[in-house]
Amino acid sequence: MKDFDLVLRNAALYDGTGAAPVAGDLAVSKGRIAALGALGRCDADDEIDVAGLAVAPGFVDVHTHDDRALMIGDMAMKASQGITTVVVGNCGVSLAPWVADRAPPPPLDLIGGREDFRFAKFGDYLDTLDREGIALNAACLCGHMTLRVGAMDRVDRPAELREIETMRARLGEALDAGAIGFSTGLAYRPSMAAPTSEIASLAELLGPAKAIHTTHMRDESAHIDEAMDEAFAIGRHAGVPVVISHFKASGAANFGKTKHTIPKLADAMARQPLGVDVYPYAASSTVLDPEFAAEAPRVLVTWSKAEPSQAGRYLDDIAKDWGVDRTTAAERLQPAGAVYFAMDEADVRRILSFREAMIGSDGLPHDSHPHPRLWGSFPRVLGHYARDVGLFPMQEAIRRMTSLPADRFGLKGRGRLLPGHHADLVLFDPATVIDRATFEHPMQPAAGIDTVFVAGQPVWRDGKTTGAKPGRALRRGAFQ
Repeated sequence: MKDFDLVLRNAALYDGTGAAPVAGDLAVSKGRIAALGALGRCDADDEIDVAGLAVAPGFVDVHTHDDRALMIGDMAMKASQGITTVVVGNCGVSLAPWVADRAPPPPLDLIGGREDFRFAKFGDYLDTLDREGIALNAACLCGHMTLRVGAMDRVDRPAELREIETMRARLGEALDAGAIGFSTGLAYRPSMAAPTSEIASLAELLGPAKAIHTTHMRDESAHIDEAMDEAFAIGRHAGVPVVISHFKASGAANFGKTKHTIPKLADAMARQPLGVDVYPYAASSTVLDPEFAAEAPRVLVTWSKAEPSQAGRYLDDIAKDWGVDRTTAAERLQPAGAVYFAMDEADVRRILSFREAMIGSDGLPHDSHPHPRLWGSFPRVLGHYARDVGLFPMQEAIRRMTSLPADRFGLKGRGRLLPGHHADLVLFDPATVIDRATFEHPMQPAAGIDTVFVAGQPVWRDGKTTGAKPGRALRRGAFQ
């Protein structure tokens, strides 16, 4: 019998803790890390000399909308970045639990059409992931917006008590089935009318389940202070950890606000369990909303069902061609998606430099012309911000992508190079790793990512996916 299934020789080992890399070998057996260090002679099915390359724990993308993408594709846009685990169901948007009886309202339509919302129970969705097979691991959140549209006849009002009870029952089932927590997207129309008390009532279920609450806050611009206070208060009320999604200061009038909001967040972290994620770009992406579009200096249309030929064009150019104003053009394109250039690079760097900031791509995999963050976020942090700009050392960038999110989201056995941990690994070149996706050509795989392993099996190698599907739905409390 062989000693190991795989041995990687002469690697620079980044253990995920923020420690400097050390030279050594790594062995894998039965999908787990079996040994680390100077291993000497051993017998393995496969032995690779990776001199000049780094080995790190597979990256955790804490903010994705890959709920449906997991089931229909090879996840090349994530595997090519070194990502081995995605957190889905963010911003209140999850594919379950709802059997749609109508077209999903924006932004639920970002992840699927009516036929895709077909899971009456959250457990049915998790079981489908495992039964059909997925390339990467998935930790799944239950979305408040999905609960709302499934329990209410109209969502432009607060939920009534009976509707809250229906939502609580469905969220309870989701948590029992293995959902890692509950997400909200309070800036979006289907959830705007939900008062704090509605969210707090649902969040009360999270504490006993040892689950987490993530939030796309009610406001990320002029009223960000009040939105942060609301998120903190919900966490204190429910006694649960809260993660603030894609932390930013949006709109020219709010540039520089992170000089205040980051210390405010750090102060709150000293008193309650909080986390935060960020994507490494000064532009956001979501549904095309005429009100959002009016505030952004530039708007790139990513898709349009009414005018599909306009995808990949700037809204001002479309409006000029049509002889209308920007708002009229945005209305004519509906339903549609957009990239909003509405942030300041200095704020982005300030948030990225915050020691507790995790990395999330927030990419939209079904856009016909997506934001480049879908394909480029993690290599951009490694190559551009860590190596080239020098915001932080490479090992610190890796910590933000591995042990920090694994700890925040309770992903046991992941995020560190340790014997016994799952062999979710990325093999990359620190000297050449860089994003290649651009706003003009957004679906380009990164440079410098050599091989990506999930449970010891390669899912990305030689610049392409392998077709392997060793991933699994990581049910809360059963990650081992």
